[in-house]
Amino acid sequence: MLLLVLGKGKTGSLVAQVARERGHSVRVLDFRENAGASSLTAPTVALVDVVIDFTTPEAAVENMKACLALGARIVVGTTGWYDQIGAMKALAFRRGGGLLYGSNFSLGVQKFFKLTAELAKLPGYSFEIAETHHITKLDAPSGTAITLKEIILEAQPEARVEITSHRLGDASGVHTVTARSASDVIEMRHEAFDRRGFAEGAVLAAEWLYGKSGAWEFREIADKITIQPAKL
Repeated sequence: MLLLVLGKGKTGSLVAQVARERGHSVRVLDFRENAGASSLTAPTVALVDVVIDFTTPEAAVENMKACLALGARIVVGTTGWYDQIGAMKALAFRRGGGLLYGSNFSLGVQKFFKLTAELAKLPGYSFEIAETHHITKLDAPSGTAITLKEIILEAQPEARVEITSHRLGDASGVHTVTARSASDVIEMRHEAFDRRGFAEGAVLAAEWLYGKSGAWEFREIADKITIQPAKL
């Protein structure tokens, strides 16, 4: 496949590296080269199989609008724009584009989500979430922490779930879910040692999205992802 990666930050650069390792052709654009989605023209997008976005919330919305209006396929790892999900999904369906978004593309985190869903079924427990990321992360709480809260509320709609956010150094991401009752406490923790898990998941997501039209959250399709040598 030919992948267009939007964003030359640490994660975007690693996505490009992983994509090349998996045998894909890759083009990368930073925010200066694609200000206001100016580079996402019909001739450019027509040559690309899947676009992968790791930019900023504002840029991601512009990039999605441009790609989906042209019927293109885009994987969005950027968070902080989810108030626009309804509009982006509608555009994807209306124009025959493909949208796959997620708060975290790590397959390990996807299992963490499932374990949290099981933990949230316990009656008589209160829940807390703590998350730590690098100081340059723009959104707080993290998209992953928000997803964890949503998962708990799906099981216990009346629960009060507090999220505590920390921004320290170059931390790639630590998420802790604590369930507490009068009798005991249960704590689950996921720590990312680096960004590679996110990058690999994003490339695998692009491989899955290839040739598809519609809109999905990564959580919905993560079980369909298998780590195999790329054949596209």
